[in-house]
Amino acid sequence: MKLSATFVSLSLLVLAPLASAATPSRRPFSAQDVNLWKLEAREKALAASRGAQTSPPYSEFPAQFFTQPIDHADPSRGTFKQRYWVNTRHYVPGSGGPVIDRLPFLDTGIVEILANATGGVGVILEHRYYVGLTEFTDRRDRWLNNDQATADSANFLANVKFEGIDEDLTAPNTPWIYYGGSYAGARAAHMKVLYPELVFGAISSSGVTHAAISNWEYYDIIRKAADPLCSAHIENAMQTIDALLEVPYLKPLVKGLFGLQDLEHDDDFASVIEGPLGAWQAKNWDPEVGSTRFDDFCEALSKPIVGASHMAALPVGHEDRLLTLWNEHKIDFSILNYAQWIKENSVKRCIDAEATIEECYGTYDDDKFIDTSLDQTWRLWTFQVCTEWAYFFTAPPDPEYPRIVSKLMTMDYATKICRQAYPPGKFFAVPSMPNVTAVNSLGDFAIAADRLAIIDGEVDPWRPCTPHSDYAEDREDTLLQPFKLIPDAVHHYDEYGLRDLSAEPEEIQKIHYEMIAFVLEWLKDFKAWNERQ
Repeated sequence: MKLSATFVSLSLLVLAPLASAATPSRRPFSAQDVNLWKLEAREKALAASRGAQTSPPYSEFPAQFFTQPIDHADPSRGTFKQRYWVNTRHYVPGSGGPVIDRLPFLDTGIVEILANATGGVGVILEHRYYVGLTEFTDRRDRWLNNDQATADSANFLANVKFEGIDEDLTAPNTPWIYYGGSYAGARAAHMKVLYPELVFGAISSSGVTHAAISNWEYYDIIRKAADPLCSAHIENAMQTIDALLEVPYLKPLVKGLFGLQDLEHDDDFASVIEGPLGAWQAKNWDPEVGSTRFDDFCEALSKPIVGASHMAALPVGHEDRLLTLWNEHKIDFSILNYAQWIKENSVKRCIDAEATIEECYGTYDDDKFIDTSLDQTWRLWTFQVCTEWAYFFTAPPDPEYPRIVSKLMTMDYATKICRQAYPPGKFFAVPSMPNVTAVNSLGDFAIAADRLAIIDGEVDPWRPCTPHSDYAEDREDTLLQPFKLIPDAVHHYDEYGLRDLSAEPEEIQKIHYEMIAFVLEWLKDFKAWNERQ
């Protein structure tokens, strides 16, 4: 029996290698996130009209297609073409190398690292519907769910035939190692427990196996992990701004300070100034991939007023740091810096895109969110949020709890995109609240299996939704069930890598060598596992 292994990882957004640094650091979850998606699309269209060139795809890995049923429970409903990419650089026929996936990590990163270490094949399987749809309607969207997506992967593992490879590399005759990060990390864990007869091993990196209706802890991780002075600035700003917005004659002054006087609704205003916090997730140990935008924002907040540099050394909120906004109403000088940041970034983006502030950041015009054209790809992940995954970003439920977002970030505001974008249809109606049980019933925080590795980042804002959450039970880290927390790491840090592992930071190099070690150890058991199937 051969021991050729295949590594598979689910790629949620396969166009990631083509994305620029301006790509939002998180996918659309709210109406304001959709606005940002639309603004970026507008910016790209303007750039293209002015002759800007886009980056070419990875030509070494041409897209291939696998035929999937639209509905695995009833194949008569038709099929669609699912894209995938293959890296056979290190494949040695009959060598025992596994099959793995994720583009651009086929080139550098965890797929390349593991394929190189094992003589395996790297594969990326794109999520259903993310390319190749003929319509965005409730007739088709009703099959965009976790059950169908996991069934896609299972069907692929069991039946795919790779071009240029004569061997049968299908599961379970070949050891498939399923890798995923973030949402795809949850998919990796789910595949191991749902299809243990096909998935020999799985690695869940920052896997959000707990679907939470309110994801307020996302911001709390940032508050606690950021530079304490930066957190103090943001906390003070949010408390001050919330209080000022309750004074009718001050409201236009506050919005005008940020250049957002034309934004009608207060919660829209609050959601725009929350925007810089999303840059925390864009941090990465590799400067070629990561962004310093959050740190730049924090530095801007601390910038002292000309001629009064001593103010910056005083505690946030100290009376000598306060500037008069109107009569007896005063604000910390860092709020002026905050306002300037929003004007130079959010407001300027809107102006440069030749749009009004309300067009860019207003969320109360339902007509903005009902376009079902195929270029409105935000509709896919947002549909999944509204039906099963949730993760709505809100302020903490306790009004006395420290916070770095406005109290106006309510559940009603966060969920209104579901009502706006997906009115009840003939074939399907989005539920009033997502059915998170569809996700959490698969293991939740406690999801575990032999040859299922859980890898998370200590300061990842998504950690509260992973098995390393403070709400979860701690567990032992073993070769058979690895359970690893990368110090000072944000979102799926292990997924990125350098061609020369010795040039990586110590903690990243350490986790990569540990991953190689436990995968090689797993492969020793493949023959016995295969004989039991």
